[in-house]
Amino acid sequence: MKGSVIALDHFRGREAAARMVDGRLEELLIALDDNRLPPETLCRGKLGRPVKGLGGAFVDLPGGQSGFLRQTNGLRPGMSLLVQVTGLAEAGKAVPLNTRLMFKSRYAIITPDAPGLNISRQIDDAERSQRLSQLAQEAMAGADPSLGLILRSACDAAEDETVLADIVHMRSLAEAVLADTEGAPEILVDAPAPHHAAWRDWATPDSLDDSDGSFARHNVDEAIDQLLQPEVALPNGATMVIETTRALIAVDVNTGPDTSPAAGLKANIASVRDLPRQVRLRGIGGQIVIDFAPFPKKERQILEQSLRAAFRQDGRDVTLAGWTPLGNYELTRKRDRMPLRQVLQ
Repeated sequence: MKGSVIALDHFRGREAAARMVDGRLEELLIALDDNRLPPETLCRGKLGRPVKGLGGAFVDLPGGQSGFLRQTNGLRPGMSLLVQVTGLAEAGKAVPLNTRLMFKSRYAIITPDAPGLNISRQIDDAERSQRLSQLAQEAMAGADPSLGLILRSACDAAEDETVLADIVHMRSLAEAVLADTEGAPEILVDAPAPHHAAWRDWATPDSLDDSDGSFARHNVDEAIDQLLQPEVALPNGATMVIETTRALIAVDVNTGPDTSPAAGLKANIASVRDLPRQVRLRGIGGQIVIDFAPFPKKERQILEQSLRAAFRQDGRDVTLAGWTPLGNYELTRKRDRMPLRQVLQ
């Protein structure tokens, strides 16, 4: 099927959202079914004592959970503070936290302690940008000078009244939360559920299917089943095998039946182009080691350029470390969501 589709449904009894582009799964969100704090959850916590050697301190969170905060300058143990979950921790480890809060909606992002009125660079119409700037100044008039505002690209096609109402709502939410600093650990703002997150963050699709059974109609169920398998099919019979260990993620690229002189390079480029999507949908991150199919060493630069382009387009926090002495390629990717296998356990 050509075009983009957002499907809102439930998968194995949990709220879920998927974005398909030309029949291929590009984004997937599935709700957790336990009390783990997902990224973007905003809490009031209680700061513990600094931990020597770790450059931070543990924070008591709601539900008896523990987080870890690195920015502790000027903070004292035992004080209440507002923190936001920035990622997911492995079992038995503390949740990563940040004191730089963000209140995010489809059109507006309020940024405490990061003042300024900013408009997405994707809005390149000068007249529209000027109008949005006027709306921002109107909505933020009288606000604390420390509050910043970012207007997102979705504002370009939205009605002025809608944008203005969204800014006012997010400003009111931010001001209420920032004033609620005292008390026991408590969740103050929940992370968005999959359906809400899809509306907030994904581009307007060609079609929206939010009725029961949408995942089956658009082959999302089948795509998820493929993500649970280590082997990924690539063009010309090549394959990429993605296996997660406790220490790292191993990626093995194979040419398959293709015996042409350029088989290795073709398989490697195909794997590089699909790897960001695969790790994003599988919810995996950390250290990634790629064992490419055999190819001439002089063509390494071609693969490096392909890697940079693929992960730049993905937009996630990635560090391309380079080649190992054994000829593998290493990179790291921030863990920004729960691994799909763990979500579905």
